[in-house]
Amino acid sequence: MKKLFVLPAVALALSFAACGGSENKSTTTTTETTSSSETVETETVPGIENVEVSNNITVESNDQMKFDKELLRVKAGEAVTLTLKNVGTLPKESMGHNLIVLKPGVDVATFAGEATAAADNDYIPKTSLSSIAAHTKLLGPGEEDKITFTLDKGVYTFICSFPGHYGVMQGKIVAE
Repeated sequence: MKKLFVLPAVALALSFAACGGSENKSTTTTTETTSSSETVETETVPGIENVEVSNNITVESNDQMKFDKELLRVKAGEAVTLTLKNVGTLPKESMGHNLIVLKPGVDVATFAGEATAAADNDYIPKTSLSSIAAHTKLLGPGEEDKITFTLDKGVYTFICSFPGHYGVMQGKIVAE
């Protein structure tokens, strides 16, 4: 008779413990989500913790279709001065470079597709100006362009929009 009372009591205790456990998991998940949303920049951009914060930046582009820096870190809400230098030797018509900072959430492939049709405007599509936070002009060999802009807190993609370049010539700017 004792066994009949002990067995249901143990089953009841286990069912309460199981119900209580899922509440704790839910709370923990919510807490983790809240914490991770506060550190989105660090988690979504690997290596950002190794990049020095600077609002005065020089980026070089070359004939191998590369930017010398692919990860930049700036102070949000403060002026950023960015200088793009084309250190290549190939002509602008075949290996020109620019640097376009896209606003968060812009589809890079779609933007780059529109840019290929904008040769008359340094491959900066007039139909997509609302997607751009800042941009340089298209540079030939030995040329440079300096721009100044301000970014709100967030993660921004930057690309070269010369046809075929965006696939390998892109990086991230984390404004914090």
